[in-house]
Amino acid sequence: MVNHKRVYRLYCLEGLQMRQKPPRRRVKAKLREDRTEATRPNQCWSMDFMADELFDGRRLRLLTIVDNFSRVSPFIGAGFRYKGYNVVAALNLAVVHYGVPERIQLDNGPEFISKEVDLWAYAHGVVLDFSRPGKPTDNAFIESFNSRFRQECLNEHWFLSLEDAKEKIEAWRGHYNEQRPHSSLGYRSPVEYLSGALPPNPRSLSLLEAPDGQENKGQGMCPAHPAASPPRRSGCSPAAPYPQGGQVEYTMTP
Repeated sequence: MVNHKRVYRLYCLEGLQMRQKPPRRRVKAKLREDRTEATRPNQCWSMDFMADELFDGRRLRLLTIVDNFSRVSPFIGAGFRYKGYNVVAALNLAVVHYGVPERIQLDNGPEFISKEVDLWAYAHGVVLDFSRPGKPTDNAFIESFNSRFRQECLNEHWFLSLEDAKEKIEAWRGHYNEQRPHSSLGYRSPVEYLSGALPPNPRSLSLLEAPDGQENKGQGMCPAHPAASPPRRSGCSPAAPYPQGGQVEYTMTP
C-alpha cells in the first residue's frame, strides 16, 4: 500500500517538482506580489459589483469603477444582469472619457475572470490584478467608494425603473466627481484635485481646454449627465435655487 508519505519521499529522492497548473485566467492576470500605491492618474483603477433593487423588488446589479489616485469615478453601470461582454462595454465607455488604465484591481467574480474581459485587457495592455479569495481588504479603495455610494445615493432614493436608476446614479456620480469634497484630497473634489495633480500618464487622455484660453473647470473630464439635484447629505441643504451651470452652495442647518 502506498500512502502520501511514501509518495513524498520518492518525490524528494528523484528531485521532482510539483506540477504547475495553468492559470484559470489566461493572459493578463498579474502574478501575486506586493501592491504599490498609485502616484498618478490612470495608474490603477478598482472595479467591483454591488446589488440593489427597484421599488417593486426587481434586483439591480451595479458596476462601480474608481481611480485609486484621484478618486474619480469613471463609470457606474446599472442593469438587471451583467455578463463579461457587459463589463467590456462599460470599460470601453470609461476609456473614451478618461483614458486607458495601466492596472485594474478586481475580485474573482465570474464576470471579471471571463475570457471577454481578459481579451479586452490584452488588447489594451491592461494588467488585471485579482484580489485573494475572501480578502476584500485587497481592494480597499473600491470598498470605501461603495460605502459612500450606498450611503449617499442608493439609500436616499427609490428607483422606479431601470432608466430612473441610471439617471439618479449618473447625477450622483457627476456630483461626486465635480463637487463633493474628500478629506484624503485636501477637501477638494476629485476633478479639482486632478487639475492640480502630477502630469497624467501618456496613456491617458489630457484635459480638454476651454476656448479663448479660459480655464477648464473639469467639464471635459466627465461624461454629460442629466441636470438633476444632487443627493442631499446629512446636515446639508441647498442655500439657494441652482444658479447657471448647476453649481450648488451648501449651508449647515441645525
